[in-house]
Amino acid sequence: PAVFAVTDDPVIVFASNIAAILGLRSLYQVLSVAVQDLIYLEKAVAVVLGFVGIKLGLEVFGAEVSSLLSLAVILGILGFGVGFSLYAQDQAEYDKKLKKTPTVVKLLNNIKSFLD
Repeated sequence: PAVFAVTDDPVIVFASNIAAILGLRSLYQVLSVAVQDLIYLEKAVAVVLGFVGIKLGLEVFGAEVSSLLSLAVILGILGFGVGFSLYAQDQAEYDKKLKKTPTVVKLLNNIKSFLD
């Protein structure tokens, strides 16, 4: 269904759905391992789905969001999720070696107190 955010051409929609069905099992295996290792990937995917939903909603009202902008936003969100996950892993290992409060926990607590 997300292909409708990109095109209305029925051939592309059909071909992408068939490709998605064929590749879904292997992609699920990759994502299940990645979600275990990358703790913020699941949240990043949720934000991407929210963005796609908002984009589709805007198209109903006649607003057009370019494909290039959509691709940049999606790659940026996923890149931030992966990057922050890798940073959190490195910090957790470093803090474990030093046996002190994880830096990521301190950072998240600071963000939480700032938002409150």
